[in-house]
Amino acid sequence: MRRGLAILAAVLCIAAAADPAERLADPSQEARARAIFQEVRCLVCQNESIDDSQAELAADLRRLVRDEIKAGRTDQQVRAYLVSRYGEFVLLKPAFSLGNAALWGAPFAVVGLGLLLWRGNLRRRRAVDSEDLSPEEAKRLAGLADDAER
Repeated sequence: MRRGLAILAAVLCIAAAADPAERLADPSQEARARAIFQEVRCLVCQNESIDDSQAELAADLRRLVRDEIKAGRTDQQVRAYLVSRYGEFVLLKPAFSLGNAALWGAPFAVVGLGLLLWRGNLRRRRAVDSEDLSPEEAKRLAGLADDAER
């Protein structure tokens, strides 16, 4: 019984989330719009799609997507329009590009460079530590050791 109430509440919340007045008359167009909603980031919430967000900007973006679909644009054209207007950040899964690869790869490159520098520094220290002392340095070191014992 309790599980049935939870399911009913979830269905009612989902049904209340989308205003029927905003929906497109054609069910196939509405389905296309909903699919795009899942791919577009709410610019206010930043970690939610515009389908999940209750922000006013998300509602504006949903209207914009529906208007574009109603105007006969393809899904790709709608996405391209949103990217041209808001930048690639508007997509939850941005397309692969050299700029994105550099953005994601830069932290790994910095850490790798740091490890290489650290390794080189350790090698240099070991090389200096392992060098034999000259006779003068050995005599001086022995004198310092004798002074320390007194």
